[in-house]
Amino acid sequence: MSGRAIVQSQFDRAADLINLEAYMRKILCSPFREVQVEVPVRMDDGRIEVFTGYRIQHNGARGPCKGGIRYHPEADHDEVLGLATIMTWKTALMDIPFGGAKGGVTVDPKKLSKLELERLTRRFTQRIAIVLGPYRDIPAPDVNTNAQVMAWILDEYSSRQGYSPAVVTGKPVSLGGSLGREEATGRGVMYVMQEYARDFGVPLKGGRVVIQGFGNVGSHLARLIDAEAGAKVIAVSSVDGGVHNDQGLDIPALLAHVAQGRPVPEWSGGKRITNEDLWSIPCDWLVPAALGGVITKEANANTVDCKVVVEGANEPTTPTADRILEERGIAVIPDFLANAGGVTVSYYEWAQNLQQYRWTHEQVNRELKATITKAYTSVRDLAKEKKVTFRTAAYGIALQRVADAERLRGN
Repeated sequence: MSGRAIVQSQFDRAADLINLEAYMRKILCSPFREVQVEVPVRMDDGRIEVFTGYRIQHNGARGPCKGGIRYHPEADHDEVLGLATIMTWKTALMDIPFGGAKGGVTVDPKKLSKLELERLTRRFTQRIAIVLGPYRDIPAPDVNTNAQVMAWILDEYSSRQGYSPAVVTGKPVSLGGSLGREEATGRGVMYVMQEYARDFGVPLKGGRVVIQGFGNVGSHLARLIDAEAGAKVIAVSSVDGGVHNDQGLDIPALLAHVAQGRPVPEWSGGKRITNEDLWSIPCDWLVPAALGGVITKEANANTVDCKVVVEGANEPTTPTADRILEERGIAVIPDFLANAGGVTVSYYEWAQNLQQYRWTHEQVNRELKATITKAYTSVRDLAKEKKVTFRTAAYGIALQRVADAERLRGN
């Protein structure tokens, strides 16, 4: 199922919950602007390769569009549109003054040299610059992009528009990035887990956690819940496979292993497992923290063995799998609540750039916890009141806020 289809299915349930009018459903389901570009890049051997790129602005009723740019061989129009739509709901649920957007280039960045990656980024920025701007559309890192890629986008945009640090977030701190931004998504996941543990009695301190994906989100989450929440991470995986130790993994040692460029499954501190094995490991918390569409009816929804699924990735659970988990009594904390720490601190970074005033790391974390906790509480309370899942409640709150903004603007 495509990202767009997943979002549409979940949208319909929430729209029914808040009795959303037919015309407003059409507005909120339709993207404001779609840009598709061809990106010619001169490779190191002199050849010209042409890549396809996308920037989709889903909705800007509540503020400038906001969302990451990913480089991935499977990035396509439907995936980017689905992710842009989620960004609209994510910013609305967090109640930060942004709309939703997403970008992507269909490319395997692992096959590019650093110079080729820079040329691709700069040419892509040139192609989409007309729709970017601090008060129009603000990109950020996503899958296979990072602070360096954001620095190239900033430089390319600023060379034409003048110095504009607020045009991207997730950039290096020395170029106006925010302290705490790199770990923000993982930290936000931890804060949500702490609140849920307190409310529903699922243990986090000493609790057994399985993390699928050990990139930016998964690795920071593992480090944080190990060091600050006292959780026991018993298994993690990456694209090559994973490791499992029922007594708990030595997370600092695993992070040091990965920092040397070595694959997760080659670490000696746990039993080597396949990515398929990971889903059936008994645990309290299961955190998909990589790509979407990984929990499905066909693959693993009936064999997942946990108390709570916490969606650190975007769209990891298909609608059919979501219903199976619900029927099995497995709670799901939805993506645009669980992983909203990144966009929330992106908002703080944008505000710091506009004010030319830097926050301390402690202030960033304090504000992030307050924002995440407020959003979590609103979702929990509506879910209890309406007797619906966290996902439907979160969608209902977000849809209502965006619909209200559209009406106030005359739609």
